[in-house]
Amino acid sequence: MNPFPLVLSMLRADRRLNLMLVILIMIATGLGVAILSQERALKQASARAVDKFDLIVAAPGSITDVTLKSLFLRPGSVELLRPEVVREVLAENRAVFAAPLAFGDSVNGDPVVGTTRDLVSHLADGRLAEGRGFENWEEAVVGQASPLKIGETFQTNHGHGPEETAGDLHHASTFKVVGRLPAQGSPWDRAVIIPVEQIWKLHNLPTGHAPEAGAVLGPPFDEAYLTGVPAMVVKPENLAAAYGLRNVFRTEASTAFFPAEVLVGLYQVLGDIRVLMTALASGTQALVIAAVIACVIVLLRVHRRRFAVLRALGAPRSYVFACIWLYVMTVIASGAIAGLFLGLGGSRLAGHFVASQTGIALTPSVGPSEISLAALIVATGCIFAIVPALAVYRDRLDQALQSSS
Repeated sequence: MNPFPLVLSMLRADRRLNLMLVILIMIATGLGVAILSQERALKQASARAVDKFDLIVAAPGSITDVTLKSLFLRPGSVELLRPEVVREVLAENRAVFAAPLAFGDSVNGDPVVGTTRDLVSHLADGRLAEGRGFENWEEAVVGQASPLKIGETFQTNHGHGPEETAGDLHHASTFKVVGRLPAQGSPWDRAVIIPVEQIWKLHNLPTGHAPEAGAVLGPPFDEAYLTGVPAMVVKPENLAAAYGLRNVFRTEASTAFFPAEVLVGLYQVLGDIRVLMTALASGTQALVIAAVIACVIVLLRVHRRRFAVLRALGAPRSYVFACIWLYVMTVIASGAIAGLFLGLGGSRLAGHFVASQTGIALTPSVGPSEISLAALIVATGCIFAIVPALAVYRDRLDQALQSSS
């Protein structure tokens, strides 16, 4: 006997209740899927964001603060690396380049970064998405998501974030946008990059070159005119050079680190949070499945006499058992599959919010972990579905026929 017509009839007969049960399963599944996919997307996006920054040299202190300031361009302040250490880093022959970073200004809320052409070329993999690199102190390269257009001119505001000055207070210099970086998937997509010499000049600091040299675009810098910087990005020649430079500049006057070191610590915290959230989601899923089964048992008691009539007409107990089991599984499986899409949609909405707040581009997706979660819920449902099916299977026919429908 084919159980599916009866299963479809049961689904239609109580469609509102069945829809409510599917929605409960969908929400419980979607919560777990969103947690897993969002965590993976955040790890992948943060790793991409620091991929181009091999080694960071900064003043002693919190490497997390330096990373957030220098790589994720968050507002804040860090200690400056002393000029003599800057000179040592620039003189290292094991580095392909060493680029100082300077901050302190903004354009319409977007951070202004002072650095060298070497770093711009490195971020662009040698080829800008539009235009060219800056060739004098009054030119700028912008990130992919910057609203500034090629050829547009602008002035910078002093400060970034809460410290930014009012929009009508600008530095005197006017800059022209001459190039645009490819997408970085990081806050650098909204950065405005200008020559580091100009940002030093705007803040009345030595420009790295003798005054009589004019508007030279370094390196090489004049050691006598260097100033302190928040951090330096170093591109080592090879892996051995990277570890060698890291060890050399871990002193009382400086610290050197791989950005991945900071991410590992952040991932550990994120992992602890995920374990807690996953445990809460799993508990919620178990409670929802139990509630669904309880509702189904109550529903089947209402229709007890109908199943008894089927058995009286010759339907075997196994047929009734299969019908009930398939009915419950249809509800749970439908909710789990819908939960995959709900979780993905929720994760993408959360990703857009994170991107708008941090500039880190998240690309959530449904992977093996999320599919395994939905499969686990369905498998758990397979076991729980035996309970109402077995209850009807063991029901005494004479008592069931005497019950009210």
